[in-house]
Amino acid sequence: MEGLRRSIGWPAAALVLTCTVLVMMPTEASASRFIVGANMGWTSNVNYAIWTKGKHFHLGDWLFFVYDRHHVNVLEVNKRDYMNCNSNHPLHNWTAGAGRDVVPLYVTKTYYFISGKGFCRRGMKVTIRVEKPQPRSSTFNFAIKD
Repeated sequence: MEGLRRSIGWPAAALVLTCTVLVMMPTEASASRFIVGANMGWTSNVNYAIWTKGKHFHLGDWLFFVYDRHHVNVLEVNKRDYMNCNSNHPLHNWTAGAGRDVVPLYVTKTYYFISGKGFCRRGMKVTIRVEKPQPRSSTFNFAIKD
């Protein structure tokens, strides 16, 4: 250590060490939480095709479904069941019972969500295409989007 202090100086050594640690640290991508249907929530009075237009969903983002838990639910289905509003064989039932359900988007794919109980036929269905993450800032930036 004494030799290091003499040759390059302690402040320079601390700077080199700090830069090395910063370069070796993994960068974190930003995550966004989307409130499905914005201020209307998960209901039959929203055109979800319009709501998703222009939005980009990436790995690590979350969907937040807000709805009346006594009347509707959140079901993930395959494309065929989505097209036919068939809720008999969901891939996943995201309904937790509180009417405030969070769906993490951990796979790059197209997700299909419907509400059973006849509400799908009244427009309660949404397609979410999850894209590969884009390079983002190196700091965690949690944003809530409509």
